[in-house]
Amino acid sequence: MSDHLPSPPPPAVGADLWESVEGLYEWLDANRPVDGPDGVLLRILKLSEEVGEVAQAVIGVTGQNPRKGTTHTWDDVRSELCDVAVTALVALRTLTPDAREVLTRHLEGVTRRSLGE
Repeated sequence: MSDHLPSPPPPAVGADLWESVEGLYEWLDANRPVDGPDGVLLRILKLSEEVGEVAQAVIGVTGQNPRKGTTHTWDDVRSELCDVAVTALVALRTLTPDAREVLTRHLEGVTRRSLGE
């Protein structure tokens, strides 16, 4: 018996980012081993794991661990960064069904603050 969840269904052809996030959210919710507030916290903590994998890839691409040498590529770093972004969006969707609107408003605020009106 496998400890892994069944694979999510593939996204529909032409699915946009938020359709994919919704599909992943639904798949994770249908297959979650821990329910309730603890399940929400664990989903958010998954983000820390993914950030750690970015750090591991950066260390690997720069050969900073002399025992291991160069173990990763910049493609690995990019892939791990994408995992961070997807994990964050799914975590946001877990907290609110209005994730798209929440992110849009937040991005507008960050953009105004950083780039001006």
